[in-house]
Amino acid sequence: MKYFHNEIEAKWQQYWAENGTFKASNNSDKPKYYVLDMFPYPSGAGLHVGHPLGYIASDIVARFKRHQGFNVLHPQGYDSFGLPAEQYAIQTGQHPEKTTKENIARYREQLDKIGFSFDWSREVRTSNPDYYKHTQWIFIQLFESWYNNDTNQAEDIATLVTKFQKEGNANVNAVCDDAIAPFTADEWNAFSSDEQQKILLQYRLTYLAETEVNWCPALGTVLANDEIVNGVSERGGHPVIRKKMTQWSMRISAYAERLLQGLETIDWTESLKESQRNWIGKSVGAAVTFKVQNHDAVIDVFTTRPDTIFGVTFMTLAPEHELVAQITTPEQKEAVEAYVEATAKRSERERMADVKTISGVFTGAYAEHPFTKEAIPVWIGDYVLAGYGTGAVMAVPCGDDRDYAFANFFKGTNGMPAIKNIFNQDISEAAYGEKSGFELVDSDFLNGLDYKNGTEKVIEELEKIGAGKAKVNYRLRDAVFSRQRYWGEPFPVYYVNGMPQMIDAKHLPIVLPEVEKYLPTEDGQPPLGNATDWAWDTVNNTVVCNEAVDNEKVFPLELNTMPGWAGSSWYWMRYMDASNENEFASADALKYWENVDLYIGGSEHATGHLLYSRFWNKFLKDRGFAPTEEPFKKLINQGMILGMSAFVYRSEDSKTLYSKGLIKDKNVHPIHVDLSCINDVTNELDIEKFKAHPLYSDYANAEFVLEDDKYIVGREVEKMSKSKYNVVNPDDICNEYGADTLRLYEMFLGPLEQAKPWNTAGITGVYGFLKKLWRLYFDDNGLIVTNDEPTADMYKSLHKTIKKVTEDIENFSFNTSVSQFMICVNELSQQKCHHRAILEPLAVIVSPYAPHIAEELWSALGHEGSIATVAFPKCEEKYLVESEKEYPVSFNGKMRFTIKLPLDLTAGQIEEIVMADERTQNQLQGRIPNKVIIVPGKIINLVG
Repeated sequence: MKYFHNEIEAKWQQYWAENGTFKASNNSDKPKYYVLDMFPYPSGAGLHVGHPLGYIASDIVARFKRHQGFNVLHPQGYDSFGLPAEQYAIQTGQHPEKTTKENIARYREQLDKIGFSFDWSREVRTSNPDYYKHTQWIFIQLFESWYNNDTNQAEDIATLVTKFQKEGNANVNAVCDDAIAPFTADEWNAFSSDEQQKILLQYRLTYLAETEVNWCPALGTVLANDEIVNGVSERGGHPVIRKKMTQWSMRISAYAERLLQGLETIDWTESLKESQRNWIGKSVGAAVTFKVQNHDAVIDVFTTRPDTIFGVTFMTLAPEHELVAQITTPEQKEAVEAYVEATAKRSERERMADVKTISGVFTGAYAEHPFTKEAIPVWIGDYVLAGYGTGAVMAVPCGDDRDYAFANFFKGTNGMPAIKNIFNQDISEAAYGEKSGFELVDSDFLNGLDYKNGTEKVIEELEKIGAGKAKVNYRLRDAVFSRQRYWGEPFPVYYVNGMPQMIDAKHLPIVLPEVEKYLPTEDGQPPLGNATDWAWDTVNNTVVCNEAVDNEKVFPLELNTMPGWAGSSWYWMRYMDASNENEFASADALKYWENVDLYIGGSEHATGHLLYSRFWNKFLKDRGFAPTEEPFKKLINQGMILGMSAFVYRSEDSKTLYSKGLIKDKNVHPIHVDLSCINDVTNELDIEKFKAHPLYSDYANAEFVLEDDKYIVGREVEKMSKSKYNVVNPDDICNEYGADTLRLYEMFLGPLEQAKPWNTAGITGVYGFLKKLWRLYFDDNGLIVTNDEPTADMYKSLHKTIKKVTEDIENFSFNTSVSQFMICVNELSQQKCHHRAILEPLAVIVSPYAPHIAEELWSALGHEGSIATVAFPKCEEKYLVESEKEYPVSFNGKMRFTIKLPLDLTAGQIEEIVMADERTQNQLQGRIPNKVIIVPGKIINLVG
């Protein structure tokens, strides 16, 4: 009976689907275990073999936990809103919903073929109205909340209103906008409703504000920092500029300290934690205020080194700083405006990373040193960012590399005055000189103090003169939450007199409308500006046509949509109770599942999805909607499976293609080649197939310069990507070798967390292992399993495998488990083991890795139902205890033969047996040894 993987896998995939084998229960006496994958964005390209790596690992754990008696939740869904689908809609005219559904169907087909134990009854799609109604509801909760620093949590906005009504805002300790004007209770109560709403907007956890954003004109939308690569959009490579826009923002900065502290309570890799710590960027120092000469304005800065304040030689503002236009002198206006315009074309990441081309322009204005009263020139420079700190720095070149580089560059260039230090020395002479500024008369109070005490003293003196105070600062900025896109969650917001109003939750979802065009409107409004029915009727509580807007009963709806991370910031909770129509999840379901026990996904989400998810989870916990502070207990970042790319090498004129061995000293450009055009073993290019390929029609008449009558392509390991033509389709592997082979091979490639290259040639060995496993149970005539008692060696092979595999799964060392399976099957084959007592538990321990063949073997052994919940075998140490020892027997230190003896023999008994052995007598030839050295369990040596 042969191993027909296609028949077996189709049979059991159908069985699992029909019987709901992996359906989790929200009411179970079993302990719970929640294992989750970062859910995929369903692109049109489908899955390649790199995508399932993390899914296979999580599936092994999920199946193992079921065997151990856990109620396992292992769900899957789709992050189905996003820019790629919208761009495809713009290009083809097809509705994003249509292409998204088609892509999801393709993903589902591929995922099912690999045999994952997902509970598909809980599938979610962020683009479905029954899902995003809850995303809209969470947005409303954020709008109706503020952050109380006294209680260190989010609270209902009504509690803030009560404070205002009773005592004004003087004693309110909140995370809010800067420079909110103080008011009394009487003044609050006298404000109009619009005035009150404007004030509350400065405290809400989601709010409207004019914000510096990454604007991509070609895509017509704002981009997050992680959507920009090398200053251009990741999608399409379009230019990105900085501009100010009125946007919805999330006050994630309120949670900065809790996000930091929470990292100490979760089992994540230290590198990932460090990424978040750096992104949050906690700094302890002082806020310092500098007056601007001849202006009714001040420059606020934050510094971690207030003790260096006497070394301040100039100030630098971010080009976007609101004071720039106000304080720039007429003589400098043209230069400043040109510099501001140029800076807008550079992304924040470029400006943060670029230390070699620091530049700037003098504003013509001067600030006043709070202690010395010296005039300090004010410059603008793109190394300062408006969104970090205050958007201004007090520059101390003797203590900061960027300040020094900036100052040294501008020592009298372009007609500008050289930046001097406070001793009126050229900066290049004194920046790193002996004098640091502390010898000034005004700084006598610092004499003899170290850094810590000096810092405290400066802050004390600043507070005395009203020019500063101690402050903790965070690099983390509030997250822009608006996108000028069509394919995203609509905001549940309409506008009355320009002020945002929330639609009552009972009228959700506000469903995305149909539009003719997915591009922004001609007057620059977001794509929803093309909708004809996009106004809110407050009487009938429904969406109506725009022509009905009268600003009395019918009002305009928000035209922006939410970003892609909106739906992914809470989806793990929806899986807990995915069919609940009234709540995102019931209290009972949330209490039972709590949070995710194991989360597997990419490290590229460290400062995006993973940070936003923690923020939303903490907020929902504050408001009583989530049971825990942290969403993900343990997080593993899977490595990347790399593809082996192939290249041809073309000359500059594209008329000649050189074989790999002939490119030395030639000016050639490598061109990626579709792998269908080469022999994967010999690396030889099929020239005719290459020329006939539609991708390479430009080279149909090119000259091919060969070596030994062959064109040899170059090979290189790279990220697997459709654009590099090096992807391997998992469907092809499943069809030819089976899903179980794919699962085992991906684990066998190396440690889960490491990147590893794919090599299809290596998969045959894993396929051969499965066929060898099959032959323990079957021969050509059928089942050959016996009820005979196994030998000690058979038990030993089984139980050392049980022990190893159990430890490996618990330690997520899946590659070494596959090696152990191979060792075990080889040993059992040599032992001619066909014994039920060995082969039944073997099928169970193989099941998490190769579930289809395990199910078939279990069924063939006469069992009803699935193997999925059969108890995982326990290692019995008695089978691993060595009862015998194979001793090397040496004569004068040279080993001549070995002898197997029981380990419980004494030295005298061992000597007696060895001396009586015929091989010993042959070695001694009648002589009597001078000495017999025996160490039980170790050595036997006869001397003389």
